[in-house]
Amino acid sequence: MIDRRAFLAGAAALLAAPLAVEGQTLGRVVKVGILSTINPRTTAFTEAMVQRLRELGYVEGQSFVIEFRNAEGDVTRLPTLAAELVRLNVDIIVASGPEATLQAARKATATVPIVIAAVDFDPIARGYIASLAKPGGNVTGVFLRQIELTSKRMQFLKEALPKVMRVAVFWDTISADQWREAERTAPGAGLRLQGVELRNPPYHLTDAFRAAARGRAEAVLILMSPIFFPQRAQVAELGLKSQLPTICGFSQYAHAGALMSYGVNLNEMFRQVALYIDKILKGAKPADLPVEQPTKFELVLNLKTAKALGLTIPRSLLLRADQVIE
Repeated sequence: MIDRRAFLAGAAALLAAPLAVEGQTLGRVVKVGILSTINPRTTAFTEAMVQRLRELGYVEGQSFVIEFRNAEGDVTRLPTLAAELVRLNVDIIVASGPEATLQAARKATATVPIVIAAVDFDPIARGYIASLAKPGGNVTGVFLRQIELTSKRMQFLKEALPKVMRVAVFWDTISADQWREAERTAPGAGLRLQGVELRNPPYHLTDAFRAAARGRAEAVLILMSPIFFPQRAQVAELGLKSQLPTICGFSQYAHAGALMSYGVNLNEMFRQVALYIDKILKGAKPADLPVEQPTKFELVLNLKTAKALGLTIPRSLLLRADQVIE
């Protein structure tokens, strides 16, 4: 694996991290609530956030504890879990992933600070924050413009596989905005799309790939949804079995065996979330902390998968890749 460029994100105000010992000057054990749609506490990006807190001087079990609540894919459970965190008097709620997570947290409290890692929706368009510079209210954090990346992924797919014309797009309720963007921009990329909607998690991916094959798809684009994420190894396995190259949004998919991915480094994004937690615990108000956006993105190519599919990735694309898995 060749690592050519590092993820860079965050404003100067957040990059000025305090001395490590300052993390323990709060004089009490603080509670950090984490509200998850589906991913477990052990997920690498959550661990990256906790590790960054340690680097800032916080000691889990001594200066802070984590109250983790996971809806396990059932978004209808989120409001109850969010209310439970509020009853536990958490100092901060981390709401990551889809809108449903933030929506539940925001309905549960208008006073407890909420730090977002918004990767599946636009918090400005949905009215959760007033602007990036001045979010207002009790919500701040990191915002990934996932919708805009959809067309970029299709461009990379076309560049890697110039003869491909028909692409199956796997989407769900959470990624519906991305699906609409894909439909809008597909003609410009010279692609004809076959929408394959998945419902009732965990998703039946075998049926989805069969539907793609029936539609004579030549490749599969997996839109970004936290419900897909835990099934990324199955996505890669079925893609190989079906002889359909897959393109996804996070490097974890490519490392699991998908042909390529394009998106942010989730671990670094959640390390940035830890900076917000630190600032708020030291007295900053969410309303005054600008919402940040990742500015660098990773293109990851899996040449092992390409070889298994009998594909040759253009050298021009290989040279632009941030990581190449061989």
